[in-house]
Amino acid sequence: MSGSIPARVDSAAKTVLLDLIDDALKAGWALGRICGGLELDRQRAWRWRHRQAAGRLDDATPGGNPIHGLLAWEEAEILAVFEEWGAVDLSHRKLAHRGSYTERVWVSPSTVDRVLARNGLALQGIPRPARSAKKPWPEWVQWRPNQLWCWDTSHFSACVAAPIVYGIVDVVSRKWIASLLCSEQTGTQVKVVFLAGLEAEGLLAELEWRLDHPDDVDLGELAAPVLLAVSDIHSGSGAGRCFRRGAGRRFDRGRCPLVVAARPTGAVRRPLAC
Repeated sequence: MSGSIPARVDSAAKTVLLDLIDDALKAGWALGRICGGLELDRQRAWRWRHRQAAGRLDDATPGGNPIHGLLAWEEAEILAVFEEWGAVDLSHRKLAHRGSYTERVWVSPSTVDRVLARNGLALQGIPRPARSAKKPWPEWVQWRPNQLWCWDTSHFSACVAAPIVYGIVDVVSRKWIASLLCSEQTGTQVKVVFLAGLEAEGLLAELEWRLDHPDDVDLGELAAPVLLAVSDIHSGSGAGRCFRRGAGRRFDRGRCPLVVAARPTGAVRRPLAC
């Protein structure tokens, strides 16, 4: 051992140092001179001497014995809950809640994590969702005006009378097709703004035969879709709730079946067809 004495040494090193101090004292050295040569605090040497006499030369476990420390039965219950529910909960947070509402053990999630790590156990964890694969545009889509429309909704919280605005923009020409200022966010407002946009662009007049024979329109044919309308409206919004789960929903203006679908973030683009 060279240099100053470390902050923590085992009982064997303490015994050697105390024996060396005893030999130096017998040789006529002063205790202060001995501790100065060993770079050991004199009070520390006295404390070691008293602990050696009491048989407690080994350092105690750090942390002491707090009254709120984890009890043996609590650690056993944590391990039991892990064996029973670990494959289901997959998380130390859920495992801690599981122990509390089943009235078996009341501990924090961090305590569960520490107990599992101390016993060499690990949870599988919740798997990360796979990356969503965006499908390409349909083959019938062309890069020209009135083929790709983008629609969205804006909210104005300060406006009480009409706080919602719907808008449709042509992706290719950047033309503002139609807009609607309203106080509600339902499928009815979506119908109105899209029908206004189709009529403004002259697409509604060209499809009169489909209005007269809605049951004869086969949406599976390539000629059926007129344009593709996309949006980033989430399914939790009022408009999105009308179009979630699978394909687009039909709505009627007289006998006009118009298929519209909102595209939540990362979902598949779907066609707007008349």
